[in-house]
Amino acid sequence: MQEATESKSRARRSGGRAARKALRSSPVAESDRSIRPGMPGGTYKPLSDASIERIHRAALQALETIGLSGAPASGIEILTGAGAMLGDDGRLRFPAALVEDALAMAARDITLHARDPKFDLNLSGTNTHFGTAGAAVHLVDVETNSYRESTAQDLHDAARITQALDNIHFFQRPMVCRDIPDNLDMDLNTIYGAVAGTTKHIGTSFSDPSHVEKCFELIYMLAGGEAAYRERPFISNSNCFVVPPMTFATESCETMEACIRGGMPILLLSAGMAGATAPSTIAGAITQGVAECLAGLVYVNAIAPGHPAIMGTWPFGLDLRTGAMSIGSGEQALLTAGCAQMHQFYGLPGGAAAGASDSKLPDMQAGWEQMCSNVMAGLSGVNMVYEAAGMHASLLGFCHESLILGEDLIGQALRCVRGIEVDDETLALDQMAEVCLGGPGHYLGTDRTLARMESDFVYPRLGNRMSPKEWAEAGKPMLLENATAKKKAILANAPNLVSPEIDAAVRAKFNIVI
Repeated sequence: MQEATESKSRARRSGGRAARKALRSSPVAESDRSIRPGMPGGTYKPLSDASIERIHRAALQALETIGLSGAPASGIEILTGAGAMLGDDGRLRFPAALVEDALAMAARDITLHARDPKFDLNLSGTNTHFGTAGAAVHLVDVETNSYRESTAQDLHDAARITQALDNIHFFQRPMVCRDIPDNLDMDLNTIYGAVAGTTKHIGTSFSDPSHVEKCFELIYMLAGGEAAYRERPFISNSNCFVVPPMTFATESCETMEACIRGGMPILLLSAGMAGATAPSTIAGAITQGVAECLAGLVYVNAIAPGHPAIMGTWPFGLDLRTGAMSIGSGEQALLTAGCAQMHQFYGLPGGAAAGASDSKLPDMQAGWEQMCSNVMAGLSGVNMVYEAAGMHASLLGFCHESLILGEDLIGQALRCVRGIEVDDETLALDQMAEVCLGGPGHYLGTDRTLARMESDFVYPRLGNRMSPKEWAEAGKPMLLENATAKKKAILANAPNLVSPEIDAAVRAKFNIVI
């Protein structure tokens, strides 16, 4: 009798396992996925309402009494024409009423378009998206544990990898093409390498304002014409329009003006270093970043009211013992979460940095640093989480394998963002009764467990959940080795996503090295 009972129990477990494998082998509809781009965050709120109001008032006071220096002549004309005051000290000061007027006309609920509409990003409310960004000058080689200068091909490969990863929602240039000495050619190849690698939304920068016109020629060609690009601008400008503290970056402002005229969305990026180029306190660094981005918002809307712009408060942490950046710290995670609340206070689309590591390699330190800030950014509801995967060495190095591992890490972060649904079905009282009162005594293999297997749970693509015995029998697979193997498989099969006709026309006109 006991043997028969054990046999039936084993059969039930085996049947449940077979059913789960069969279910997982079938494709999952997008609507049934447990996670997806744009899931709303906003449940984590490190700032109280009173603290948010104090930061807002302090930012307005800073703009009205301190102001910003360094604006180009064109910017001075634009901003004074809108109502800013130019002092004898050369600083532009912003009356509170001018800032409030800009906030009233600023674009909200914007969409960052992609060449493939299924990758469009809706930046409303607390919708959260994760992607790449940065200006790393090195590529991390995990096979030799070494760094080398990053190349145009490395950037193109990062775009191709991004295209293959569901949880990397956009591709902003993460590294610099150090193998191209001419800066205009570098800017052109950055754009081409990104577009040829992914149909997701792309962010890029320009080395000099004089390059913008030529780069727009390329962008319009890739889009199929200027009108097509303006209708669906799939490339945005990541613009460091300020050099903190409270100084406009003259050439970047000129670039921004040209990009607005060309129909390009703007990421207003303020990247102060807490303790160096921003106050050392978390509240002070957030306040300065907010003030600088509000000045940028006035600037953008004085040129083109309602032009799509993202409030890119990116204050970074600093290790005051050494002066080194602490991008992987808890303080960094709090800076980003606090900035998210300020974006939401203004009702503006916002972006901030999270997911980068101070570690030189994709190791345990990288894991805890990347997960800490990504989870907090997601829970706080940052619309655009930049530098969320692949970044190492305090933004100096980018790693393809780490980008691939970010697929798993961000997947788990997104599951935390989704949270816990409580309703009659998820409380599962009826299931408890079925299982416990004359049922099998467990939930493995039941219809409703299987039905929710894909919609409730996130499973790692490379993370290993084998038992030690299974792991040994499988040849003891190692995480980084598997990531390298996946990288090679993706790159071996990733096509050029620019049509042959446009590719030929582009290469005939521009010096494309990829």
